[in-house]
Amino acid sequence: MKNVKNYIAENKDRFLNEIIELLKIPSVSADPAFSQDVLNAAEMVKSRLQDAGCDIVEIHETAGYPIVYGEKIINKDLPTVLVYGHYDVQPAEPLELWTSPPYEPVIKKTDLHPEGAIFARGACDDKGQMYMHVKALELMVKTDQLPCNVKFMIEGEEEVGSNNLSIYVAENKEKLANDVILISDTGMIANDVPSITTGLRGLSYVEVEVTGPNRDLHSGLYGGAVANPINILTKMIASLHDENNHITISGFYDRVEELSTEERAEMAKAPFSIEKYQKALDIESVYGEKGYSTNERNSIRPTLDVNGIWGGYTGEGAKTVIASKAYAKISMRLVPNQDWKEITELFKTHFEAIAPKGVTVVVKPHHGGQGYVTPINTDAYQAASKAYETTFGKKPIPQRSGGSIPIVALFEQELKSKTILMGFGLDSDAIHSPNEHFGVWNYFKGIETIPYFYQYFTEMTKK
Repeated sequence: MKNVKNYIAENKDRFLNEIIELLKIPSVSADPAFSQDVLNAAEMVKSRLQDAGCDIVEIHETAGYPIVYGEKIINKDLPTVLVYGHYDVQPAEPLELWTSPPYEPVIKKTDLHPEGAIFARGACDDKGQMYMHVKALELMVKTDQLPCNVKFMIEGEEEVGSNNLSIYVAENKEKLANDVILISDTGMIANDVPSITTGLRGLSYVEVEVTGPNRDLHSGLYGGAVANPINILTKMIASLHDENNHITISGFYDRVEELSTEERAEMAKAPFSIEKYQKALDIESVYGEKGYSTNERNSIRPTLDVNGIWGGYTGEGAKTVIASKAYAKISMRLVPNQDWKEITELFKTHFEAIAPKGVTVVVKPHHGGQGYVTPINTDAYQAASKAYETTFGKKPIPQRSGGSIPIVALFEQELKSKTILMGFGLDSDAIHSPNEHFGVWNYFKGIETIPYFYQYFTEMTKK
C-alpha cells in the first residue's frame, strides 16, 4: 500500500465533513417518528458508496428499513471481502444530558482525544466506523490499489434487532458470497493498545408488564389492601440476583462456557487499571458477580440488567396513586453456547412463576441473538493482526467483548464464512448514551488500517 497517509491527509477535511453530514440525520430505527430520516440515511449511504467507487449500488427493500448493497468486483478469481455495517442509531434520550445537540455534530477535545472527537449520536456506533470502510474503499480505488473484490451490506435495523436481515441474507446467499466478513462495530483497549475483538456475547431482550387492579387507585383508600404493581415488580426484579450477584433463573447457567484458568490468565494480561475505570465512571467501587474480575464480568460471563422501569405518576409534584400497571425492559447478555431463545423462555417461565397472587404478568420478547467466538489462527485474523501492527507499530491483543452483534452468528450459519471484528472505538466513547463521540484520530486510523487488511488477506489467501 502506497501513499495511504498522503491520500488521507489531502482529503482530511472532506472526510470529516462527509461523516458530519451523515451524522446530522436522526436515523433512529426504534421510533417511527424518524422513519423518513432513516430512509434519508440509506439514500446518503448509497450515494457515498457510488462516489467511493462501487460499480453497483442498490437499495433493497425489506419489510422494515432497506438494506444498502454495493460491490466493486475487479476479478472473480480474487478473494471477496463483505463489509457489514449499519446506518441506524439508538434514540438520543435523555436529551437534557447532552452537552451539545445529538444531531448537530461538533468536534471537541477530551483527555483521551486531544486531537478532538466528533460528538453526535451514531458517531461511533456505527456511522463513524461504518464510514471508515467507505473511505478506505475510495482510497484504494482512487490510488489504484484495490487488491481484491469488495461487497457492502449496510442495514437500517441493527439497533432494533435486525429482524429483516436474516431473511435478506437467506434469500441472497449468492449475491453475498464472500471469503470473509469485515465489521467495525466494536472497540479496542486504548489508542496505544490496539486489540481485535474475538468474542461477542449473545442477547435476549424482553419487556415485562405487571397488572394489578383494573384502574389506578387512591393510595389512601386502597393502600395496604391491594397489590401495588410497582412494588411487586421491583421485588420480582430484585429476586433475579442472589447475594453473590448470581442470576437465580433455573437452568440459566447450564450451557455457560467455563474458561480454563490458563485462558483467564491470558485475558488478565490485557492492560487495565481499576482506579482509572472507577474514576472514568465516577464510582467508588465496581460491582458484579462474585469470583470474577471486572473484565471477566463484562465479557465472558452472562448478565441480566434492567434497562428501563416505569409506572404510575412521574410528572411534577405529587399524585397519590397506586398504578394499575408497571413495566420494565430487561436485557440478558449471553455467552457462547447459551441459546437466546432458550434463555428467553427460561426467563418467561421463571418470571411468571414468581408472581404473587393479586397481579398478572406478561413477558414480551423483543429480540435477541447468539454469541460468537472467532478463531485467531485463520488467514483473516492474521491479516487483521498484521494490518494493525503496520499502522499502530505493535501487535494487537485478542479480546472478547461484552457487547452483542447478533447477526454475526447468523452470517456464519447462512454464508459459511468467518467474521473479523476490526473496531477502532474506545469504551469511553459513550455509545448508546448521551454525549456519544468518536475520536478524530480513531476515525482516520481506521481508514489507514483497513486497506492493509485487504492487502494482507489477499496475499495470504492467494498462496
